[in-house]
Amino acid sequence: MIEMICPICEHQCRLEEGKAGRCELYELSDGHLVERQPDRYLVACPISIETMPMLHFQPGAKFLQLTTTGCNFDCPGCISTVLVKEMNPDSAALEVLTPQMVIDRALDSDCEGIAFLMNDPLAAFPRFLAVAELAFQNGLSVGCSTNGYFSTAALEKLVPYLDFINFGMKGFSDASYQACGGARLAPVLRNIERVHDAGIHIEVSCVYQRSNRDEVMALGQWLSRLDRQIPLQVMRFLPFEGATIDEEPSISEAEALCLELQQGLHHVYLFNSPGSPYLNSHCCDCGREVIRRDFYGPMGAKLLLDQSPALVAGGRCPQCDVELPVKGTAAATIFEEGDFQGGYPLTRALEMVEAMLIAMGVVRQQDVAQSWEDLLQGDGLQVLHQHIQDPRRYLNALHYFGRRAGRPVAAAQLADYLEHWLDNLDLAMTGVTDRPRVYYAMGKTLFAIGPGRLENRLVELAGGESLNRQLPVGGRPGRRLTVDKLNELNPQVIVMSAFMSSSKENVLAECAALGIDVEAVRNQRIIVHPAAGWDFGSPRWILGLLHLATIFHPERCRIDVLDEAQQFYRRFYGVDFIADRVNRSFAKPSSDWYWPEQKKAGNLLA
Repeated sequence: MIEMICPICEHQCRLEEGKAGRCELYELSDGHLVERQPDRYLVACPISIETMPMLHFQPGAKFLQLTTTGCNFDCPGCISTVLVKEMNPDSAALEVLTPQMVIDRALDSDCEGIAFLMNDPLAAFPRFLAVAELAFQNGLSVGCSTNGYFSTAALEKLVPYLDFINFGMKGFSDASYQACGGARLAPVLRNIERVHDAGIHIEVSCVYQRSNRDEVMALGQWLSRLDRQIPLQVMRFLPFEGATIDEEPSISEAEALCLELQQGLHHVYLFNSPGSPYLNSHCCDCGREVIRRDFYGPMGAKLLLDQSPALVAGGRCPQCDVELPVKGTAAATIFEEGDFQGGYPLTRALEMVEAMLIAMGVVRQQDVAQSWEDLLQGDGLQVLHQHIQDPRRYLNALHYFGRRAGRPVAAAQLADYLEHWLDNLDLAMTGVTDRPRVYYAMGKTLFAIGPGRLENRLVELAGGESLNRQLPVGGRPGRRLTVDKLNELNPQVIVMSAFMSSSKENVLAECAALGIDVEAVRNQRIIVHPAAGWDFGSPRWILGLLHLATIFHPERCRIDVLDEAQQFYRRFYGVDFIADRVNRSFAKPSSDWYWPEQKKAGNLLA
């Protein structure tokens, strides 16, 4: 029998003829290692490099994003679960592109290079290596985001063609890597040192959850000994899949961690925290803020070129003339991605469809995958984006995906439930004249959701006036305001997003520190939804709508929202509503909900 140790990652799987290793992406054929689904891409579209995220390499530049399916790790709470575990690798939604076709697309799109992200290049190593070689020959830059679990041999093959890399750390202990299906931390540290010695631009990201704060600090200390200029991206943990909400640190806790990390590192950034100033760069000599960025969806950022004086000054601090550790020149203009394009927002789109189908009682992942194929072909993503921003159009999307999944009756029942409450609220709010002025924030108080989003429509249907409608269009999912602008709006009520939120206490403390003086703060009318997912991303937005209506007009909407949540959960999910078990997943109703085939196979996350 022909056998081989897989040479791609440190798992070192023993492959046999026709049998795959633990990632199920490679097998032996006639004694040669082959990919099981070669040259197939879920995503091959232009992005701005900060979406990757990469902050100190060619700021604002346009790169061709490559994403496939699968992964060699199995991380609890993974944001990319829909890509690495649930997407069918044989799906018709995946585009077949040879390495030359990838390069041609990059050149035709005026991209500066190739960036592999969202799932790991170790899941498609032969094709990524082939693309990297061709990119090098065509003068294109090459980079990737990776868990860094390369074998020594695989990394040596890639190093000659690699210009930049983001190492996504799982922690700073063997135990953290074992929880993700790995074995040891040491191979990743070895690979970071090898890439650093090769002169390749490195940025390091690490998920921060409440239980691993000490490990993030230990990582920072290790990096400071290697090179204090390496940017560290702190990814505030957003619990998806089987992860519980109690592991999610607040934004204020994450900012305190970043401040401590800055004692040893020059450049520490905070992601998944809309409105945080810790996405901005400062001169490590004089401390001046020299590059500004805004939140741009999970794991992403967007360069604010017109607010970045160092980039206007050719990469030098305009105050003390110190050169910043930014490699390459900044783009003259910033590329704007389309709806759900560029980085992780695509995973949210897939989850939104999955959320509809789970609430319809779909029990097979393959039925969800079929709906994803429909979504990803033609202009499906754009149409979905339009439908999810309006409650009545959302009902049309329910009917469409219900038919595609063979659940038209269940789709009609779900749509009827939503429509029933929409009609009742329309009637209840007839003649309302005393509409409270409502401002909707995400993460931190100054990050305003965009005027076209669903949350604004929920405010209006609940009998409020959406002040966000007065703000300019732009950003994803919105943009940061100034204190003066928020004071000018003077909201009577501030509502915090149910996706990325802050507590009432943290909002009031932040407002006091920043000088935000509005009626909502003076009267402490800060509204936080009882559970995640109540205002966007899943049919549970109806519960958020009812919650707002009971607060804005309790005399017109007399309903026990928590009791209604219990009825909703039992009717559409077959489980009880327990707020502490609801995490940030749009699709899964609770952290202990699993597909029936997962339960049967015992394939549950730790």
